[in-house]
Amino acid sequence: MATKEQEITQIGSTVNIKGDISGKSDVRVAGTVNGSINIEGELIVERTGFIEAEIKATNTVVAGSVKGNIECTEKLILESSSKFVGNIKTKLLIIQEGAVFQGNCQMGAPVAAAAPQAAPQVKEKL
Repeated sequence: MATKEQEITQIGSTVNIKGDISGKSDVRVAGTVNGSINIEGELIVERTGFIEAEIKATNTVVAGSVKGNIECTEKLILESSSKFVGNIKTKLLIIQEGAVFQGNCQMGAPVAAAAPQAAPQVKEKL
């Protein structure tokens, strides 16, 4: 959520953007975006919003349609009206009943592979 000092960029329902979006503010999409989105903030995709892009954001809330991969450093919410096709990488994922999700998901902190432990050494009796 935006702080008082933080800006919110709004893309209206009649706006179509082809290209890349990047910045440190929250972005609300009610129109169409084709390209990539890389923000340090929250991405909100309204019910009328359609995004075909690679997305990187702190938090993302999807109520509309997204085609592409999403990487969130904190939380992704797929609301009941959302349609998402692509792969997800996030710390926390919430999928509401009725949401459509087709793809793969990796969530939580990365799990380091445990190093194999050496077998205990047996001392031979002389």
